[in-house]
Amino acid sequence: MTEPAHPRIAASLAALFRGYDGPPFAVRLWDGFTWSSSPESVCTIVVASPAALRSLLLHPSQLTLGEAFLHKQIDIEGDLFSVFEVVEHLLRRPLPLRRRLLRSILALGHSILHGATHSRRRDRASIAYHYDQPLDFFRAWLGPTLVYSCAYFESPSDSLEEAQERKLDLICRKLRLQPNERFLDIGCGWGSLILHAAARRHVDAYGITLSQRQAAAVEERIDDSGLAHTCHVRLQDYRDLDPSHSYDKIASVGMSEHVGLRNLPLYFRIAHRLLKPGGVFLNHAIARAAHSAPRGTDSFIRRYVFPDGALVTVTQVIAAAEAAGFEVRDVENLREHYELTLRRWVQSLRRHQTALLRQVPETTYRIWLLYMAGCAAAFRRGDLGVYQVLLSRPDRGSSRLPLARADWYQSATPAESSTSIPGSANALRMR
Repeated sequence: MTEPAHPRIAASLAALFRGYDGPPFAVRLWDGFTWSSSPESVCTIVVASPAALRSLLLHPSQLTLGEAFLHKQIDIEGDLFSVFEVVEHLLRRPLPLRRRLLRSILALGHSILHGATHSRRRDRASIAYHYDQPLDFFRAWLGPTLVYSCAYFESPSDSLEEAQERKLDLICRKLRLQPNERFLDIGCGWGSLILHAAARRHVDAYGITLSQRQAAAVEERIDDSGLAHTCHVRLQDYRDLDPSHSYDKIASVGMSEHVGLRNLPLYFRIAHRLLKPGGVFLNHAIARAAHSAPRGTDSFIRRYVFPDGALVTVTQVIAAAEAAGFEVRDVENLREHYELTLRRWVQSLRRHQTALLRQVPETTYRIWLLYMAGCAAAFRRGDLGVYQVLLSRPDRGSSRLPLARADWYQSATPAESSTSIPGSANALRMR
């Protein structure tokens, strides 16, 4: 993904190439950050890693740069001949100036974000960084459901599509969604849950996301499904939800990981305020185990995958929810399910490698491959869990919930089938 140039890095690069009079060129770093010496570049120097950047800036020689090219740590897109004039210019520049540029880039981190951590502006940039890849990149390995969260398996032999459909249905069952209820999905992704709930539970479903690409895709899916009268999406921060609107049921799936520990109390207070008395809120999120240390700012995940992402423990989640006025009704850990899900995603990434490399740079592809494989190992070890926490806002002491939960696991009734609404089969698929 190409990010706008950070002013400090752009200024440093401009200083480094001051006086350069060769063919115009661009530099693209491992995270997609791009700087151009001119609007019309004849080549792009692709730097695959911080180590490759060190070779380029600190040790530029025929041997080091040649070896970096052989191992694809440095690559050239476009006119290969013109890059030699760029290297000649680098060799003439003072080493202290090149060192300053290297320190500037590495100090700012891979994501190159602006503003205070978890400010609205920075959260928008963080979400865009991770989620605004081309839709075809995600569709190739997520499959037709376009669900980017833990699936729910009855057996390891289940297909990913079956397991994702089952997860969506499980959430609806835990919420006990009823026809004509107002349902909110905070962080709706590509809209799979709101489409599922509108088609199969006949609710009036609303979803919000911070990703422009996701919002556009959800709008297209809603139009294709014929559910525009009951399914809605907004490009919106959870902190900007209208407090005058209320909902019978709320879900948040894989979103609160982006909130941050400091904002967790606010997040739950907002959800509590929006939920009608007697309603329930299902919060589905990854949490680190109490014995697992928090990720540092130099972790691979925070630098290359989820900028500003910081996992909390389920204890901290529950404490924040209870402090906001919620009553905890159920907690379920789907840890083993997420390992199975991640293994399916890794298999699909590898199976569709050729097609995916037409969508994103190879470095991006390899980042996602390593991040998912590593997360699968963390779930297997028990360092991570993924918890569905069902929260109630009692109405003068009444939760309005049945005494038992057998209905969560009953087979689907005809009224819940995808054929109950004309055209609703398309609601769960992106064509």
